[in-house]
Amino acid sequence: MHRLLDLPARAPSLRLLADESAKVLDGIVRVFDGLMLLVDAPDRPSSDHRGSRPSVPDWLPALVNAARAFVIIVAVELFWIATAWPNGASTFVFSAIVLLLLSPKGDLAYAGSIAFALGVAGAVIVAAIIKFAVLPAFETFPAFCLAIGLYLVPAGFALACSRQPAAIAVFTAISVNVMPLVAPTNQMSYDTTQFYNSALAIAAGCIIAPVAFRLLPPLSPALRTRRLLILTLRDLRRRAIVLPLARAEEWEGLMYGRLAVLPDQAEPLQRAQLFAALSVGSEIIQLRHLAARAGAAVELDAALAAFAQGNSAIAIARLRQLDRQLASAPDAGADEATALRARARILVICEALSEHASYFDGGAPA
Repeated sequence: MHRLLDLPARAPSLRLLADESAKVLDGIVRVFDGLMLLVDAPDRPSSDHRGSRPSVPDWLPALVNAARAFVIIVAVELFWIATAWPNGASTFVFSAIVLLLLSPKGDLAYAGSIAFALGVAGAVIVAAIIKFAVLPAFETFPAFCLAIGLYLVPAGFALACSRQPAAIAVFTAISVNVMPLVAPTNQMSYDTTQFYNSALAIAAGCIIAPVAFRLLPPLSPALRTRRLLILTLRDLRRRAIVLPLARAEEWEGLMYGRLAVLPDQAEPLQRAQLFAALSVGSEIIQLRHLAARAGAAVELDAALAAFAQGNSAIAIARLRQLDRQLASAPDAGADEATALRARARILVICEALSEHASYFDGGAPA
């Protein structure tokens, strides 16, 4: 890394290639740091990388999930109070659990809740067979273990081998809900009314979840993608003109989070725009530090002000003017290297602004 950073270069493109290659090696060092944590090597020296603060890519999906859970839980509680249902607490608990577990799944939440409800229906049937057809014939504890093991072991094996989300939801419901329904005790009770009342409460709690996801669906992939692009452009323009600057790690951490939650249905152009915003933001942060050292902060502020106003053409023209100014400066040792690095950053920014001018000028496409 130090060899690449100290590599003599006479052209901005060569300087950029060397610096970005050093960044790749820096990423490999971070991978080694992660492996070092996994193998627990306390005698290894730790790197001096500073982590970034956690950030939320977009608050709106979380607020929608919270509103859905609040409305449904309040409705179930009111129904429980109004009917004085003895098993209403179970309905309340299971509806809350399913909603909170599946809400972060986004588009897969509704299908997952349907699969979970089907698994609960299967668990009710299996629990009824075990409790009323199998257990009355046994009296010892080993026999009881054998009776439930003949079901739980295959169900657990099927869950461990499942790879599809729907299969995981079904086998999870079947594995988890059987024992609460059987409700084994030292003195077993075979009250069918109590059993089906409990089963109805659990099933109702699991059936409420798909209804909730249907009535209050998650944000559509198109809307989530558009919001991520708009929020990114807003943050990028703010960071271009607001001082003091954020660290590059903070900007990259925010953008990596948004790239991670970008829906699979997003268009390739939208992904390219998000990557371009990531690159431009990182380069602006580095260019500001370099321009201050090279004595070109005023010219850079003028270019970034045009960018923040949504005028990429003027921003590119001012950046190229700044590039010519840095290129014509007399050689000054370390200052020459700083100017060359600044010109490399300008090269990247101008290319990204030219290629995605419609996005940087106006925002996300309709």
